[in-house]
Amino acid sequence: MTIVRIVLADPRTGRVPERSAVNGQQLIVLADDAGHRAVPLWLRVIDAKLLWGLLERSAGDAVMAGVLEETAARLLHAAGVGVTAVDIEPAGEDVPELRPGTAAARVGLATAAGDRHVRVSAGYGLKLAVVAGVPVRVADAVMDRLAEPVTGPDLLSPFRSRQLPPPPGNTRFEPRNLAFTHGLHRWQLDGTFLRQVTGSHDQDYSCTTEDGRVILAAAVPGPAGFAVLSQEIEAEDYHDRTVTFRGHLRATDVAGRAGLVLRVPRQGRLGQQRPDGRDPLHDPENYFAFVTGTGDWARHEVTAQIPPDANNIIFGVFLNGGGKIELRNPQLEPAADG
Repeated sequence: MTIVRIVLADPRTGRVPERSAVNGQQLIVLADDAGHRAVPLWLRVIDAKLLWGLLERSAGDAVMAGVLEETAARLLHAAGVGVTAVDIEPAGEDVPELRPGTAAARVGLATAAGDRHVRVSAGYGLKLAVVAGVPVRVADAVMDRLAEPVTGPDLLSPFRSRQLPPPPGNTRFEPRNLAFTHGLHRWQLDGTFLRQVTGSHDQDYSCTTEDGRVILAAAVPGPAGFAVLSQEIEAEDYHDRTVTFRGHLRATDVAGRAGLVLRVPRQGRLGQQRPDGRDPLHDPENYFAFVTGTGDWARHEVTAQIPPDANNIIFGVFLNGGGKIELRNPQLEPAADG
């Protein structure tokens, strides 16, 4: 394993670099200072902003409101569980880059029963490493495959030019991989099942793609929390417009609720605990099309108005409880007169 340093700031300005966010993703690097190498990593913008705040916070400052990793670290400490390290790894063997949906974090935990590992999103893992004060590591094989030599004070400069330019037309932030041609690329599996403080529940739900559809299923009889497979784009080009998210759903033995979700947060993302403690499934900023039980393919849709202060648009499919939900032909479109 290679211990790396998280690099978000442009050292010339002390700020997150301009033009380093594209399609809801923020560029950072994981720097191997000893080897003079760096691996580019793209995070969700909200993750990068929270990570920046944690890195800039002075020792002894108050806990940042709404940062789940702060609470998780304190609860683990109180329970006698130590976070030992956070390892960043690709979701697959042949991933050519580390982006949301293709990067994950493996959190090492020291418990009374022995060492344990929990797999979480890369953004969550990095924030947990910062608040817990533990090293961030990258497997040597990943460093050898993805890292590149860097020189000079601005470690992000070699990678900025490689970001995809905005697509042509009036909309710069568009959904991607809606036919699941590239598996789960651009999609992120998240939810409260990853944030349980009692036991390990990170394997309670599974998500796969097959024949142009995605399958979100409970992997155990009584899964904890809920799971959501979602894609996130920046809302700037959709402000003051009405958007509709639609798709075909097929439910099998859904014990609780499942369906489409369209979220328009001012801050945070689906699956995070709100600062006021409200359940994110009942947040008024969420819009749903529900299904339950067992049913054949049927078209569903959900519509929302995008306010001018919205940061992101999050859309996808969720499952709360046992069973299986399948999605095909998803579309996110603004109204014709929007």
